[in-house]
Amino acid sequence: PPVDEPAGPESTGGPAAGAEPSPEPEPEPEPEPEDTRSTHERLLSRLLPAEAIGFAVTRRERLVGWAWSIAVTVFAALLRFPGLGRPHELVFDETYYVKDAWSLLVHGYEANWSQDPNAQFAAGDTSGLQSSAEYFVHPQLGKWLIAWGIQLGGGVGSSAAWRLSAAVFGTLAVLLIARIARRLFSSNAWGVVAGLLLAVDGEAVVMSRVSLLDPFLMFFVLAAFGCLLLDREQSRRLLAARTAAMLDAGRELGWGPWLGWRWWRLAAAVLLGLACGVKWSGLYFFAVFGLLSVAWDLTARRAIGVRDWALAGLVKDGLVAGVAMSALVLVTYLGTWWSWFTHDGGWGRTWAADNPGQGVTWLPPALRSLLKFHQDMWSFHNGLESPHSYAAHPLGWIVQWRPTSFFYPPEISGLTGQEAIDACGASQCSQAITSLGNPVLWWAGAAALLVAVVWLVRYRDWRAAAVLSGIVAGWLPWFAYAHRTIFTFYSIAFTPWVVLTLVYVMTLVVGPPDPDNPRARRRALVGVGALVALVVGIGLYFYPIWAAWVVPWTFWHGHMWLQSWV
Repeated sequence: PPVDEPAGPESTGGPAAGAEPSPEPEPEPEPEPEDTRSTHERLLSRLLPAEAIGFAVTRRERLVGWAWSIAVTVFAALLRFPGLGRPHELVFDETYYVKDAWSLLVHGYEANWSQDPNAQFAAGDTSGLQSSAEYFVHPQLGKWLIAWGIQLGGGVGSSAAWRLSAAVFGTLAVLLIARIARRLFSSNAWGVVAGLLLAVDGEAVVMSRVSLLDPFLMFFVLAAFGCLLLDREQSRRLLAARTAAMLDAGRELGWGPWLGWRWWRLAAAVLLGLACGVKWSGLYFFAVFGLLSVAWDLTARRAIGVRDWALAGLVKDGLVAGVAMSALVLVTYLGTWWSWFTHDGGWGRTWAADNPGQGVTWLPPALRSLLKFHQDMWSFHNGLESPHSYAAHPLGWIVQWRPTSFFYPPEISGLTGQEAIDACGASQCSQAITSLGNPVLWWAGAAALLVAVVWLVRYRDWRAAAVLSGIVAGWLPWFAYAHRTIFTFYSIAFTPWVVLTLVYVMTLVVGPPDPDNPRARRRALVGVGALVALVVGIGLYFYPIWAAWVVPWTFWHGHMWLQSWV
């Protein structure tokens, strides 16, 4: 059959040989999907991340969150309450606060004791309490909390009763941080991690098992921080709703809407006033948290499109917050002195009457006396330079360089002869209460602190500012007082924020779910899980020297990893 000839360009209509092909027309870009969200939804997405908007919206999610938070709190209680009365003697500064607490119950004010009354007191004999006023240098609320624990716990003869309030507040702090981290990171799992880390920290355990003022300070400032987190979320939801209503109604946005009374922020102010009623260092938390809260308000108004957001935020939010919070803190703080006001026998109570015409004369006599007393207390604190073998510069606190030894008797308390041999075998015994933070937690937390600072500066992550705020308030001010006698155990006030900073960096390492690379996230989860397990294991390993267990000397010595710990 005939062979078909190849078709030429004329027959095909194609280009001639060597000719440039005509360019194909570019496809028209697909139209972007129309944003069907309401004005309120669009504004809310600018103010809160998606995971926060949709977090814990179902009843089941909320129940799961509470169940896990309570579970980790029960675990913390098991490390704090058993053996709470061990040792049955006044430990470290318990010699001041526990006896003052009993004096408050008896007289309503702090009174003097006879010389060397501690052994009698431990035996339940309070006959050494006198009626003359004792000079004291801390506000009264923390001592009243100890006093109420003595009442509830069985009386002055029970050393467990002396420490009951500290154990309760220290345990509840674990519940608080679990709920706070859950809200901060929009995750039940991260809330449990934070609670677990605080549960096994040595500072937190020891300060829950001895009756000092600092665990109460820590509790109140942590609770205030939680209230401000709730205020941040609720105020932003309210801001989105009211701004959307203004825009939908065609009204000018101006400076944005007023948000009215913000009850969580007012609750935070009350809690900060209570913190100051325990120790004056609560003032630093008030200053830092107040500035942080106003900064959150400023960024919220900027995010919704207010042109003069800085001025608007300062006037509509900052001015109101400053006046309301300052007034509440002051009133609450003065309220913690109620027993001093109502008992003329307290130290300095009648100074105004005894010194007419002196001091701030326009104040009522009681407040004039209180102001003079505060001036004397300030002079004492600022000038306290008595040498102490466990005094520690604040620079070392963040790595627990020089922990405070609260208790280490030359002979094992209550054990002699065969009992001591049965407890220790042939070796020498030790029984210690060493206020040493969990080493792995604090060392990892110190590294996480640097990461959080970088993330704050580079990415302006509000969560970095939040977790660093407590460290700024609880740690940095002490550098101004490095000349006086101070101790590492003061770091309990900012211990929760060391935990939160470490958890924050863990969230950065793990990151959000990534369908394109799930293996990398699994590896990150394994690494983070290993670190958490290590912290828990180290906590259990160190627990005997936190809880005054009677152990062989070699066991105690094996825990002294650094010479500075001895």
